Parts: sequence; structure tokens; C-alpha cells
Amino acid sequence: MEDQSQGAIQILVQDLLSDPLTQLMMKADGVDPARASALLIFVCAALTRSPCQKEAQLTVSSGREGGYRAGVGILLFNARGEVFVGQRNDIAEAAWQAPQGGVDDGETPLQAALRELREEIGTDRVEVIAETDRWLRYDFPDEAAAARWNGQWRGQQQKWFAMRFLGTDDDIDLETEHPEFSAWRWVALADLPALAAPFKRDVYQALSTQFGSLSVPAG
Repeated sequence: MEDQSQGAIQILVQDLLSDPLTQLMMKADGVDPARASALLIFVCAALTRSPCQKEAQLTVSSGREGGYRAGVGILLFNARGEVFVGQRNDIAEAAWQAPQGGVDDGETPLQAALRELREEIGTDRVEVIAETDRWLRYDFPDEAAAARWNGQWRGQQQKWFAMRFLGTDDDIDLETEHPEFSAWRWVALADLPALAAPFKRDVYQALSTQFGSLSVPAG
């Protein structure tokens, strides 16, 4: 439950600060969005069972049974402007995806993203170059929703980061402690939606639109 609450608070604060009226007011008052976000998350997390925390829980638990698991995803670009994709080792069909995972209790989304890189591809030799301005959500297929995490989650709500890979292909190692990919390759960002599982394609299409300008060779 603590994991859910922490992630829910981050989602609630992000949604609040993304509201156009809130952004207009902060700009008029000279409020720094990053500092405002950090302060709001700190206050909400500190108020155990506060109205703020309860509202956050409802935000991710509405809808059909189960809520949305707070997570992160990483579009990892190489020097040619291509993105890393891995083939999942737990799905029979050839489903490819970018590294992703949940946000643990006490982690920021960026900390979670770097941890997921180490756990999934064996390296975090990266630099952050962009991030999504909102959380992106997808639902699991009905048959998968019941099987994943004992039906606790109906889907995932993710903060995505675009990162530049600073290492070499030899640094990438799929034989981690808990392997998730059976193969990997670099692909054009525009090709990623077609390679992904159908229920994730809308997310990848949104990422392709937002980060399309990064799909050029690094200067």
C-alpha cells in the first residue's frame, strides 16, 4: 500500500501542476515548478492518512477492479538516434518494448528509471535529455489484468524519460539477476509502435510524437 500511495501522490501532484490554470498562476507569481512539485510531494507524503493522500489513492484506484500502478519508462537513444528495444522473455509472441518498471517506495521517478536500466539491461551509462510532461496510461488486456499482481492493478501509469546512451553495445548485458529480455536491438523510434504489444501502442505512438525530434544522430 505504501508503494501505491507514494506513486499516487506523485501522479496527483504532476496532474495538478500540469493544469494550464495552475501553470499560469505559478508563472505570474514566479514559482519554480520543480520546487513546487518537491514541496507538494513532501507535504502529502508526510501527512499520513491525510485528505491529500486519500485523494491520491482514489486517483489511481478508480474504474474497474484494481488501480493504475505508478511506473516509469525509458527511451534510450544511441548516437545514431535509434532507440533500444528488448524482446520480452515471458510472452510467446514477439513483443518488443523499451525498458520500464514500477516506482518503489521512497524513489523519485528518475531514480526508478536508472534502477530499471541496471536491472534490465545491466548498465545506466546514460544522460537524461528529456521527459514527458505528463504521465502516460495504458490498460492491461482483461485476461492479463487478473493474472498480474493478483489483480491489484488494471494497468500502468508511467513517467517516461528520453536518455542518451553514453556506453557501447558491449555494456548492454541482458543476463541480469532477474532477466526480462531474451534479445535486443536498436530501431527507429517511428517503428516502435508497430513492434510493441497492441495494448501499449498508443503510449509508444505518443512518445514517438513527443520525442520524434530526438531521432536524429547526436551531434
